[in-house]
This record gives sequence, C-alpha cells and structure tokens, in this order.
Amino acid sequence: MSDIPTIDLTGKAVDQAGLSKLIAANAPRRLVGADFSGLSFGEADLNGWQFEACTFGHAKLIRTRLAETRWSNCKGAFADFGRADLIDAEIVASDFNNAIFRQTILTSVAFRRSKLTGADFTDARTVDLKLEEVLAVDARLPKVSFRDQTLTQVDLSGALLEGADFRDVVFENCSLRDAQLIRARFEGADLRGADLGGIRLDDAAHFRGAIISRAQATSLLKELGLRVL
Repeated sequence: MSDIPTIDLTGKAVDQAGLSKLIAANAPRRLVGADFSGLSFGEADLNGWQFEACTFGHAKLIRTRLAETRWSNCKGAFADFGRADLIDAEIVASDFNNAIFRQTILTSVAFRRSKLTGADFTDARTVDLKLEEVLAVDARLPKVSFRDQTLTQVDLSGALLEGADFRDVVFENCSLRDAQLIRARFEGADLRGADLGGIRLDDAAHFRGAIISRAQATSLLKELGLRVL
C-alpha cells in the first residue's frame, strides 16, 4: 500500500461535499492532516486507506468499510464506528477516547501506543483483538476475548470487563485496578505483572487458577480486610 496516492490536507477545511469527492475516488488514498470532525462517512468503501494525523472528532463512520486501513497519530474523540468493518486494521499512536465501536467488526485489529479511555466495545466482534501500550481506562469491553495473548502496558483501570476472557493471558506492566470483573475468566493467566488494586471479595473468586506473586497475595488479603502477620 506504500505506493498509493498521498493527499495532504493539512490546514485545509474538509466539509461534507469535500468528503464526498474524496470518497468518490473509489480507490485507496493516504490522507494527511485532514479534519473530518462531525462529518458522516455513510457506508463508504475505504478499504485499504491510510490516515495520518487526521481528526475524526464526533465523526460518524457507521457501517463504513475500513478493512486493512492504517491510522497513525489520529484523533477521534467520540467518533462512532458502530457496525463498521475494521478487519485487519492497525491503529498506532492515536487517541480515540470515548469512541464507539458497538457491533463493530474488529477481527485481527491492533491498537498500539494509543488511547481508548472510555471507548465502548459492547457487542463488537473482536476475534484476535490486540492491545499494546494502550490506555483503556473506563473502557467498556464486555465479553472480549484476549485468550492466550500477552498484554503489555495495557491500562484497564475501571474498565467494564464483564464476561471477558483472559485465560492463559500474560500481563506485563498492566492494570486491572477497580475493573468490573463479573464473570470474567482468568484460568491459567499470569497476573504477576498486573496492578490488582481495588479488588473486592466477590472479585477474588474470578482469579481462581491464575498465577499471582506473594506480594500481590498479601496486598489482596489486606484489601479484603484480613490482617497479614
């Protein structure tokens, strides 16, 4: 995809009509510096496009086809990707805080060095979803499976992880502090590299079969109100 045409829109306003013209090209483009804030992409076919330093604040990408897209240094607060197709997409060094990914197809998608604070992945199709160096504080990730993965520098503090699958996951410098873990599974998980602060008594049962350090065990007992002598 490195030989696709580049369009530098830095400093230029893009309105709905301008977006329609870009989409009409019907071929992958590399867009740089475009501001699509508040615009609607409809069900456009943008498979294979690349976005660099673009802004998508409050943009509507509902049902947009975005397979094999590449996003770098982009911002998309409150962008709506509901029911979009992001198969094989890669998002790097981007900020999509409070973005909506409800019912989005996220098969083989990777978020790297990015912010997903408050993002909503409810009912998303997340087969082989990868998070690396991601801030996902207060994100909603119910029933998402990370099974057999290694999660590195992923902050899930306060996240809704109801029914999530962390079986056999290795946590490296991660946080599950104050996360909501109802029906989450951790059998075989290595939690020694995770911050487990704020765990309640009814949450502790979810860690059955997982590996924790002695220091973590002592901390958990203290948080559960037990005295460790």
